[in-house]
Amino acid sequence: MSFSLSRENYAFDDPCRKTTATSSCSECDDSSSCNHKTRPSSHSDVDMSRPFFNPAGLNWFVTGLFVVGDLAGGGIVALPTAIIQAEFWTGLIVCIILIAVVTYTAYVLGLSWNILLSTWPEYRHHCRKPYPEIGGRAMGPTCKLLVSICIDVTQFGISVVYLLLASKNIQNMIIAFSSGGNLSFCILVLIVAACLLPLCFLKSPQDFWWAVVIAMMTTSAAVILIITGSIIDWDNCAPKAKLPPFKLTNLFLSMGTLLFSVGGHSAFPTIQHDMKQPKEFTKSVFLAFTIMAFMYIPVCIMGYLVYGDSLRDSIIPSIQTVWIQQAINILITIHCILTLTIVFNPLMQEVEDLFHVPQKFGIKRVLVRTGIMIAVVFVAESVPTFGPLLDLVGGSTLTLTSVILPCLFYIYLNAYKRKEEITGKPGTGPASWRDVLQYNERPTLIICIVIIIIGLIGGGCATFSAIVELTSTQFAVPCYVSVFQKRGNLTTAQTNCCGPYQNITFDGGHCSTPNLGFYS
Repeated sequence: MSFSLSRENYAFDDPCRKTTATSSCSECDDSSSCNHKTRPSSHSDVDMSRPFFNPAGLNWFVTGLFVVGDLAGGGIVALPTAIIQAEFWTGLIVCIILIAVVTYTAYVLGLSWNILLSTWPEYRHHCRKPYPEIGGRAMGPTCKLLVSICIDVTQFGISVVYLLLASKNIQNMIIAFSSGGNLSFCILVLIVAACLLPLCFLKSPQDFWWAVVIAMMTTSAAVILIITGSIIDWDNCAPKAKLPPFKLTNLFLSMGTLLFSVGGHSAFPTIQHDMKQPKEFTKSVFLAFTIMAFMYIPVCIMGYLVYGDSLRDSIIPSIQTVWIQQAINILITIHCILTLTIVFNPLMQEVEDLFHVPQKFGIKRVLVRTGIMIAVVFVAESVPTFGPLLDLVGGSTLTLTSVILPCLFYIYLNAYKRKEEITGKPGTGPASWRDVLQYNERPTLIICIVIIIIGLIGGGCATFSAIVELTSTQFAVPCYVSVFQKRGNLTTAQTNCCGPYQNITFDGGHCSTPNLGFYS
């Protein structure tokens, strides 16, 4: 589908759109996230009759791998637990449906950014925050602010989850290779954060696509090892595997984890804008989610068949072959660290804009970015179990940015574009709800409205369930409190026990695990 429009550049009372050969962008709002104000001339140099083309950008295949690397990793280890938590077959069906839904929402989000590129010339130059700009053009400045807040909260939550996951994996490696020794998980969180902090002082991860591709490769290798380890454990563990009783609240909790595993839409417009031909983003989307389906589904099936409800937050500790388990730990930890350096940066730049920190390196940047890292560490130390946090982020802000807002923005932007084409008159503001009903094709409108309603209901229930679980049965004592409590010994024996590193005993052919409240 082509969005090339040959017409005069007009916009919503934007002085940068109402340009002449001698006008400039000096009247633009300084808060704009798109870097079109710094050019001394107008946008008259942009040929809007041609599709946007970036000769230095990524092709659609590498972009698809980029999307996989950005999404997969943290979700791959928690997804089997979520599927079993929802009672396997129900969870697997929900997972497949959700992959189809987020594939569609990624598709319409890509169409939305193409509408901006073909309608407003300033977006053909560098734009730091494309997703908020989509929201602003679709529904006004208030919506633009809402999207920015959602993305910042999501990035903060993902940073906490990945910091916890990396620290937990490192602790498991220490336990496995130190003959029963152990280093406090709470101390490891501080160590990992301190090691990451110098990387956070870099201005931005320019030309960092190779890191995300490496992250995808590590995740792919981890998937192969998880399946291999599960096959090796089949004889010992599969006979003891069983499912927890189905509960509706567990289904809603699992939806948060499921969405966390496949919802990374806040970064998609930025990735798309870095393509040679953003109109080919559709190919990248279908490639990425097809790869992810082939990665996720076999791991979920093997987790169900081999380990059952002995799984907790992660499938990794349930694998009984130590070298395979720790190889997976290393690969996922590499993925988390690479992803953290990317996830942290936009959040830090947003806060720097808020406090007017200069772009050059200086003490202000050090103070601001150190403060953000301290805030992330504080939350990680307060809620040292990443499963409930993962459910909370997935059910709230990720539901908004990955399910609800893409459909909502697309039907508004599409109505705006089609109204201009049909009436031949320039738009003067975002489309109205009446325009949305009149100018969108009926099948598209029905699909988007159904997805929005399902997202609102499912996301609301998942968020409520995650909050209840976080404050009750899943509550873990904060690190700064547990340090004053007496510690018990952590057993490291794995033989004949098909579950994670805990106080697990083997009694009469059955694995006995303490009640952690995970399925309660």
